[in-house]
Amino acid sequence: MSEKEVILTPEGLAKLENELEELKTVKRKEVAARIKEAISFGDISENSEYEEAKNEQAFIEGRILTLEKMLRNARIITNKDVDTGVVNVGATVRLKDLEFGDVVEYTIVGSAESDPMNNKISNESPVGQALLGKAKGSTVDVNVPAGVIQYEILDITL
Repeated sequence: MSEKEVILTPEGLAKLENELEELKTVKRKEVAARIKEAISFGDISENSEYEEAKNEQAFIEGRILTLEKMLRNARIITNKDVDTGVVNVGATVRLKDLEFGDVVEYTIVGSAESDPMNNKISNESPVGQALLGKAKGSTVDVNVPAGVIQYEILDITL
């Protein structure tokens, strides 16, 4: 079974690489030291510090594997890959909510670097999916749990 391609911007790639490096060089050593200290307390069968450290170690190792897999399957989207004639991953899109008149701006990114609090939405999200391939001036319908939101694409930039 082929692995899923992970679409990243150069910024997203750097962020994942930095997280992986931090986990491998710092967090692994920290948790190993905590495990060693917890073992020194004696009986580990009822040692909560030991259990907590082992759980954290398992989480860190799982995250390292996930990040390595994501980086192995990464496709980097640069500005030269983005056609501002239509919405693509890497583009910044300014939208007008046709019901309320609100104007919002989103950058379309791959799911690995999605950060809605910073207006970075995934190409796999309902809004991202509805926008992909659409041109400036288009009206798009976005199906959300509360119904349908209509947006007009005001601008597409890098």
